[in-house]
Amino acid sequence: MAPFFPVAVEATGMNETRHRVLDALSDGPVSGPALAEDLGISRSAVWKHVEALRAAGFQIESDDAGYSLAEVPEFGGEAVEYGLDAPFDVEYHDSIPSTNARARDLAAGGAEDVVVLADEQTGGRGRLDRDWVSPSGGIWLSILFRPDVPMAHAPVYTLAAAVAATRAAREAGVEATIKWPNDVLVSVTSAGTSSADDDDVLVGGEERKLVGILTEMEGEADRVSWVVVGIGVNANVDPDSLPSEANPTSLQAVRGETVDRRLFTQRLVETFDTLRQTPESVLDEWREYATTLGKRVRVETPTGVVEGDAVDVEFPGRLVVETDDGRQTVSAGDCEHLRPV
Repeated sequence: MAPFFPVAVEATGMNETRHRVLDALSDGPVSGPALAEDLGISRSAVWKHVEALRAAGFQIESDDAGYSLAEVPEFGGEAVEYGLDAPFDVEYHDSIPSTNARARDLAAGGAEDVVVLADEQTGGRGRLDRDWVSPSGGIWLSILFRPDVPMAHAPVYTLAAAVAATRAAREAGVEATIKWPNDVLVSVTSAGTSSADDDDVLVGGEERKLVGILTEMEGEADRVSWVVVGIGVNANVDPDSLPSEANPTSLQAVRGETVDRRLFTQRLVETFDTLRQTPESVLDEWREYATTLGKRVRVETPTGVVEGDAVDVEFPGRLVVETDDGRQTVSAGDCEHLRPV
């Protein structure tokens, strides 16, 4: 079982020194005595940090001139934290039932600004309590933070996560888009057949899912206590290993080669960090990547079905639909893109 937050606090302090060791080694070579003096620690402590970094996958060379960083590992918590331009600690797991569940446990212990990251999830859940298959090779993460906003504003962070994932995908060479509110998709050249019985629904093979997002939160009406944004990225996985009903694809399948998961994760987290600081800017960013706007849609909401033309999105993420009975705003629901009338 992973350690709970009081242990994580202690580890974070150790990681701050380890980050300084890494920074020094990246400019190396630097001798052990010089590094010890610069950091104000013993030579024995320097050696322990170097060995711990090696155990985490960093290739550190040593010769008469001292230590130097030769290579950064492909993935993992220390690897993602190295060079990350965002104020998050990263807790990494090779395998975990659910990063969201772990983040909720950390939130209960008082943590904030933590990314729970995993190579594999064995019990991931999506919206409406659906199973979310999370095999090794993906990027499965949950971002825990404590925004100073009322609960009614919290849905904007779901849209922010979609923007962050879309931008990271585009930087990786995949022209991702967003379907309201937070499905990150990519169009493919070979169309499949729709699994729906209704001929009005767009052919399923035209848009395939890259990323799923699930946001959870706790607080009072006037103030959020914590928010956990879970983001599942089909990175270097075989789409055939994912449930076909989700019409999935992966970054690897679209690119024809693997994606740098460390860099992708860093860019996603950094972009999300920027957006969370200015939530009023999120909607314009979301509109830039959205394919839902301008399309005819059918949205199954908790209170019924809304069908019409999607014309805009309102803060904190409500979809505006022009129906035969006038404009309606939708706060939540399953959205389908329909063929034009």
